[in-house]
Amino acid sequence: MIKIRKVWQLYILILLPVLYLITFKYVPMYGVQIAFKNFIATKGIWGSEWVGLSQFSRFYNSYDFWRIIRNTSILSGYTLIAGFPLPIVLALSLNNVSSKFFKKSVQMVTYAPHFISVVVMVGIIFQFTDPRTGIINHLIQFFGFEPINFMGNPSYFYSVFVWSGIWQNVGFSCIIYLAALSTIDPALHEAAVIDGANKLQRMWHVDIPGILPIAIILLIMNTGHILDVGFEKVLLMQNPLNNQTSEVIDTYVYKIGLASPAANYSYSSAIGLVKTVISLILLLTVNKIAQKTNQASLW
Repeated sequence: MIKIRKVWQLYILILLPVLYLITFKYVPMYGVQIAFKNFIATKGIWGSEWVGLSQFSRFYNSYDFWRIIRNTSILSGYTLIAGFPLPIVLALSLNNVSSKFFKKSVQMVTYAPHFISVVVMVGIIFQFTDPRTGIINHLIQFFGFEPINFMGNPSYFYSVFVWSGIWQNVGFSCIIYLAALSTIDPALHEAAVIDGANKLQRMWHVDIPGILPIAIILLIMNTGHILDVGFEKVLLMQNPLNNQTSEVIDTYVYKIGLASPAANYSYSSAIGLVKTVISLILLLTVNKIAQKTNQASLW
């Protein structure tokens, strides 16, 4: 208690984040049990009938199961594979630029889109990919090809979603790696220069090992959210033409649990719980692999 009294200001400072976690992360766990019940709002959670794993079995045997899992997995994997290394490449490139004006200009141009709201971003995507007036189709026609209806062709949805997200967030994610690069001891670069290493060799043998622990921590954290592919953006980009490839777990849960006239809270909760368990397993697996390879890990 004496130690706590000496630094009571720090405990006050951490009180709000702890209250937030308890209120919005731990207390809602009480309602997870409706995934195992046939929840009826008038009867309440305890009064509703216990049905065990029937909601999970219903989801597994549903017509939409494999389509939703496939779409979520492809979008998540595509986003991680394409989006994770690009901020590192951008940070390494900017770190080796000698012109401060050029470096700051590129930083501003690349991280500014991060502050665009999801609704505005989807509106920009629609304008750019419009088959008649979109700038992308004007360029395609300029080179003699037929215009493409990107938002009406299901096969283009994955790429439009992923690369627009990368364009929006790559600059902001790059800031973390630039901060990590700034902590690398300049003496290491000086020693490498004396040994005759060029810029690429210094990047490979000095810069990359220096930011590798941060990169692994971020990779582990991204893996934990791999199934959270961006509910708002996916929902806004959906239409009847691309629904075959755009329906993911989050949008399906929303439609079943809230948007449907016969809202099925138990069924949607069961689906959400399945996603959470899969994300937890992936997080633990990647963290364990990082530990086995003697790399940085969350714990």
